[in-house]
Amino acid sequence: MENSAIEISSTGKEAFEQGDFDKAVDLFDAAAEAYIQEGNLVDAAEAKNNLSVALLQTQRAEESLKAALETDVVFEEANDPLRQAMALGNQAAALDALGRLDEALALYESSAALFGGINEKDYQATVLKSIAGIKLRKGKFQDTAYTMLDSLGAAPKPNIFQRILKFFLRLIR
Repeated sequence: MENSAIEISSTGKEAFEQGDFDKAVDLFDAAAEAYIQEGNLVDAAEAKNNLSVALLQTQRAEESLKAALETDVVFEEANDPLRQAMALGNQAAALDALGRLDEALALYESSAALFGGINEKDYQATVLKSIAGIKLRKGKFQDTAYTMLDSLGAAPKPNIFQRILKFFLRLIR
């Protein structure tokens, strides 16, 4: 008997958590195909996003981008802004790994805005840090400081280091 898409996906998550990214890639790819065969496009998009993350772990950024492309549209049509924001972030991470920084920055900004709009501050803070990292690599030091300040403001419970950093970054403004 064939495994269901849910079982394949679950096994893929286990492989990912154990650090067996190559196995996770195979399983998430199989899960996405199984969901498509079932006509379940939303869960197929979720499996493709998981595939994208696993592919990044195996240093296969081009394939990662290909896996995540258009999944944000599926989640938008399903009125699922959380997964839409995650999909945009996954696409941005792949573009970032490919050195396509301007494209990555635009998608990260869309992702951060969506996370902010649904009050997912932890996710938003993570994406804002990625934005700051790109701005830093591009030599935009003042923009980096502002973005880091925004990311610290999004953190629901900043630790002592984050509060001190926030104080110093405010001095720059």
